[in-house]
Amino acid sequence: MANIASVMKDEISRLSRKEIKSEVSTLRKASSQYRSDIAALKRRVATLEQQLSRVLKSSTVKSDAEVPAEAKSKQRFTAKGFKSLRSRLGLSAESAGVLIGVAPQTIYNWEAGKSSPRESQLERIVHLRGMGKRDVAAVLNRQAN
Repeated sequence: MANIASVMKDEISRLSRKEIKSEVSTLRKASSQYRSDIAALKRRVATLEQQLSRVLKSSTVKSDAEVPAEAKSKQRFTAKGFKSLRSRLGLSAESAGVLIGVAPQTIYNWEAGKSSPRESQLERIVHLRGMGKRDVAAVLNRQAN
């Protein structure tokens, strides 16, 4: 009787090893396929990130104060005029700096005549001239959020 029991036990072990081997080989194939898919996706992401960085470097970023095309023709700057513009709109140096994209100290230097704005900053100042107090408040609220 022991002989039949050991033969049965050996046969069951053999069949279970065979079944396990077939299941494991299927899983190995799937795992290998997943690894190659992941590697391909990583390469694609790297390529897309490179393209994105190239596009970002080539494009210019503008703030919320978009400058219309007709504003470029009347670009002029005087320290006294800028100071009166800032007081007319009720802007602090800090909020004017936020709108134009400069530090508050830069605003003070412009008003004192120690320095003058760059062309890109001058375009934003020209656009600021066409805005009212409500428009300025709305832009500042959008930037605060």
